[in-house]
Amino acid sequence: MPRTVTLVLTPKQAADVSYRTALAARTLGIREDEIAFVRVVKRSIDARQRQPKVNLSLEIYVDREPQPAPVHFDYPDVAHRTEVVVVGSGPAGLFAALRLIELGYRPILLERGREVSARKVDIARINRNGDVDPESNYAFGEGGAGTFSDGKLFTRSKKRGDYNRALQTLVFHGAAPEILYEAHPHIGTDKLPYIIARICRTITDAGGEVLFERKVTDLLLRDGRIRGVQCGDERIEGAAVVLATGHSARDIYELLHRRGVRLEAKPFAMGVRIEHPQALIDRIQYHCDERGEYLPAAAYSLVSQQNGRGVYSFCMCPGGFIVPAMTDAAQSVVNGMSPSGRTSPYANSGLVTEVRLSDFEHLRAQWGELAGLRFQQQLEELARRHGGDRQIAPAQRVADFVAGRASCTLPSTSYIPGITPSRLDEWLPRFIADGLRRGLETFGRRMRGFVTNEAVVVGVESRTSTPVRIPRDPATLMHPDIEGLFPTGEGAGYAGGIISAALDGERVAEAVAAALRTPF
Repeated sequence: MPRTVTLVLTPKQAADVSYRTALAARTLGIREDEIAFVRVVKRSIDARQRQPKVNLSLEIYVDREPQPAPVHFDYPDVAHRTEVVVVGSGPAGLFAALRLIELGYRPILLERGREVSARKVDIARINRNGDVDPESNYAFGEGGAGTFSDGKLFTRSKKRGDYNRALQTLVFHGAAPEILYEAHPHIGTDKLPYIIARICRTITDAGGEVLFERKVTDLLLRDGRIRGVQCGDERIEGAAVVLATGHSARDIYELLHRRGVRLEAKPFAMGVRIEHPQALIDRIQYHCDERGEYLPAAAYSLVSQQNGRGVYSFCMCPGGFIVPAMTDAAQSVVNGMSPSGRTSPYANSGLVTEVRLSDFEHLRAQWGELAGLRFQQQLEELARRHGGDRQIAPAQRVADFVAGRASCTLPSTSYIPGITPSRLDEWLPRFIADGLRRGLETFGRRMRGFVTNEAVVVGVESRTSTPVRIPRDPATLMHPDIEGLFPTGEGAGYAGGIISAALDGERVAEAVAAALRTPF
């Protein structure tokens, strides 16, 4: 059996393989030449003190001790097995399809957008302030919204499934092994497209099917059971339907509502993207003028209660970029992403506050359970009117936002389409503006220098989660009223990030298999 040793090192020592191996040998009381293999099992940075430290846990294998096998998965041939329709190729849909294959079912994966290579062209056009393709953008296309994101893999919902197995699945498909031991693992937007394409290839190599540019336009419902979906003139049938369409597929909620499928309004969150110079965040978090070559771009996680509402940072992207995440030209929507090296000179994060059911009660009479969706959409369209031409986004310096004054000029930004001065503090809904202002004041006291006119808020961050939940039975994970319909992931209201969505997709695949073993 390997022995485990935990070392507390300086960042430079932690980066020196020879140093840490020699120290591990001395700590265990063995000779260094007895060590055959060293595996990192956990790595985290402790920056609470003036001098940041690296906590490193190592597994030490000595001579003749069997070493761990590389990560490997075997997917059976399911070319002629029972078919299950999976709508959406985001993390929930992809992991549901992989798990269905392992369980002996043939997934037919439908994606409204284009494959990654074509999608890159569409996204480049959006960044150049060209046309927004409503079917191929930062939200829609192969891999869903997760493909062009930071690729953060941290989740608090580890009880929902096998967190480590999900990470191993990503490593098997090309992710760096470091994600298996980093305290806050991430992949990076430069690596994710390749990994997503590899997963889709695994699905097709096993006999499954991945169909692009297949937008679901209707459900094949009969006698309280779903038989498949309609994509324009094409009928695609299966023994069950997994609905993994993501939080931006508003037309799917409208379709379900129109067909009388029960939905539920739910609270969500909205706000802005906040961006600082990365060097400023490094100085605040690492307590030094420069982080040097051995520390990664510093991150933060902030939360406070303001007048009973939560205000918090969301999807923090150190060394990252703000990106245009709208799915319609009439909207201004921003999100964040970062490459694997987190090399951008900017740090950005969502900064959002709770939106309660009571906040959009005035829309319930007209829109029913879709009222939150309309509230979200109205704010995005308002932001577009306060922005510039096409994807140019409204923005305000952070200290000006807190003080309630106009920004005559703006700092440089990572947001490629560009930003324009705007009084976000005036036109954001009052409860959002007040909550963000008070939250920023609190965060400024915790992180000295956080509230500064070197930083900027950009509008709006509105797609943190869905305002609509597609209900499902907690035991069967099936919709309570529609046999064979299995909602999953962020779009259904049961996840919030790549890994939690992936775990939920796997759980739903297992529920599908259990249901098909006992016919409806």
